Amino acid sequence: MIYKFKNHIPVIHESAFIHPLAAVTGNVIIGKNVYVGPGAAIRGDWGKIIIEDGCNIQENCTIHMFPGVTVLLKEGAHIGHGAVIHGATIGKNCLVGMNAVIMDNVMLGDESVVGALSFIKADSVFESRSLIVGNPAKKIKDVTKEMISWKTAGTNLYQQLPADMFEGWEACEPLRSLPTGELNQVPTYKTWNETKSEGNKI
Repeated sequence: MIYKFKNHIPVIHESAFIHPLAAVTGNVIIGKNVYVGPGAAIRGDWGKIIIEDGCNIQENCTIHMFPGVTVLLKEGAHIGHGAVIHGATIGKNCLVGMNAVIMDNVMLGDESVVGALSFIKADSVFESRSLIVGNPAKKIKDVTKEMISWKTAGTNLYQQLPADMFEGWEACEPLRSLPTGELNQVPTYKTWNETKSEGNKI
């Protein structure tokens, strides 16, 4: 659902897919080909949230801030299931792992990777291509070219997902039994690794 707050109405590009069970509130700008999954809360009440083109905010993520702060997710940022972004700046083509927590005034450099369940304390600054893990999280090494290729391939899948959702997604009643002959008829997608391999050819 999309909610106005104190005369602030979210601005959402028509190509972005916002699941109706997500909540986008107030002073929020969402760019092209963004995916926002069910259960996500993007709350621009005390400050501003900018989500640039090609980002994805997966199921049950929370994005918020202290008063007067702008949260910025730069182009291609990939926010894994259940992660919390509070008052931070996430660089271009970054990956934030599942259930990670990124606190206030964190500056995450471009193409960095944050491990699942990591906790990044307030005011931390990381240079580009940092691999960050732990609680409290620390940089353990540089992100390799291969890791970025893998990450970018996964994000490409999510950048296609909004169009797929608009084309083939709708509420429905469940089947009560499986029709004859349809046991193995499931949607097929290129795997993450197949997509990565194609990207390496470019």
